[in-house]
Amino acid sequence: MQITVTHPPYNYRVVRQFTLMTIVWGVIGMCTGVLIAAQLVWPELNFDTPWLSFGRLRPLHTSLVIFGFAGSAQFAASYYAVQRTCQARLFSDRLTAFTFWGWQLTILIMLITLPMGMTTTKEYAEIEFTGAVWMAIVWVAYGIVFFTTLTRRKTRHIYVGNWFFGAFILVIAMLHVINHLSVPVGWFKSYSLYAGATDAMVQWWYGHNAVGFFLTTGFLGMMYYFVPKQVDRPVYSYRLSIVHFWALIALYIWAGPHHLHYTALPDWAQSLGMVMSLILLAPSWGGMINGMMTLSGAWHRLRSDPILRFLVVSLAFYGMSTFEGPMMAIKTVNALSHYTDWTIGHVHAGALGWVAMITFGSLYHLIPKVFGREQMHSIGLINAHFWLATIGTVLYIASMWVNGITQGLMWRAVNEDGTLTYSFVEALEASHIGYVVRLAGGLCFLSGMLLMALNTWMTLRGTSPVAQRKAVPA
Repeated sequence: MQITVTHPPYNYRVVRQFTLMTIVWGVIGMCTGVLIAAQLVWPELNFDTPWLSFGRLRPLHTSLVIFGFAGSAQFAASYYAVQRTCQARLFSDRLTAFTFWGWQLTILIMLITLPMGMTTTKEYAEIEFTGAVWMAIVWVAYGIVFFTTLTRRKTRHIYVGNWFFGAFILVIAMLHVINHLSVPVGWFKSYSLYAGATDAMVQWWYGHNAVGFFLTTGFLGMMYYFVPKQVDRPVYSYRLSIVHFWALIALYIWAGPHHLHYTALPDWAQSLGMVMSLILLAPSWGGMINGMMTLSGAWHRLRSDPILRFLVVSLAFYGMSTFEGPMMAIKTVNALSHYTDWTIGHVHAGALGWVAMITFGSLYHLIPKVFGREQMHSIGLINAHFWLATIGTVLYIASMWVNGITQGLMWRAVNEDGTLTYSFVEALEASHIGYVVRLAGGLCFLSGMLLMALNTWMTLRGTSPVAQRKAVPA
């Protein structure tokens, strides 16, 4: 007879499904990212094929990793955490199943249409009208499942992690609907309802808050659940977590105009975005400090617990990227950084260092529990994944920082007669070595993702090594 793990009557089926698809879309999305990184080193890799060109694969890469990888991770984590903290089963198994299959269909629509050139051209909102409508329907179903489960809770209070998940669901729904308002002229062609500077302002109100709520707030919900669980300690300051929540929600929504410095956007709107971005540093670091201080008295566990390392390093990158973002929002700094690879480095400090790292740590904690295993198949593979992910992230963002500053300085350099000192091609040639280093970093990060996929497959394939040693004969 084998030892079996029994669970309360929670719906872990949908958690398992979203967990596995997080890994699947992570591998596919990151492979696409490595391919387009390689195209910047060797342009011949587009093979003169339109649907393999950088311009079509780049939005596919961002959509797969944001909505496929990160989105599936947040579905899995929120469905898992809300049941555990509310001590209640998810509302409606059928509606919950619809959110899984509906979301996978959304990603499949992106996977097919974006390489074909069917796109709105809006950052992080490339999916065309029909797909966007379907995406909204699935998201509303997600909200119904989540919030109805909260109302059926058997606990008196709502745990703070669920506050972040709830805000993430509500605000993303609002952003998605408003930014996608358009006039359809076909199944996969539409024109934005807005025009000119208004369209740009609405897009970057959406774009920055897609980062702020899809890639930050939901993952803070994960942080507030999985860090205390992994370290087996309560959150350092519950009061600080509530202050963190309300300050973040109140401030983040105003920061979008800093993407449009020195454009046709009114100067007062640009300045408002800059000021709000600077103030945003305080609540962001409040959350980071709260997560770090939860480890008070347990720092020694980092020596032996690679899952905790993922979670802690993710908080470090969160603190770093939320310092860098407000700094880059300052107009004088933005004059140097805008349109350069520095912005790419900043985005990936958050995407790889914060979003992916906390996802890896959370899933390594979650997988054995929802699949009935005592632990992951190999702790060694988790260690290897951690170092590959960390080294890959550092190589990536450092190369982009150097490239970005180099580009900004070369573009601004002028001769005594006012002509440009360097041509664009010369700046591109100077960036080549940075693209090589970025490719190396991307390959490291992808290798770690593949190790996670292997480790997960081995965990599901049979009992973990510890469970095998503890197996009791019949």
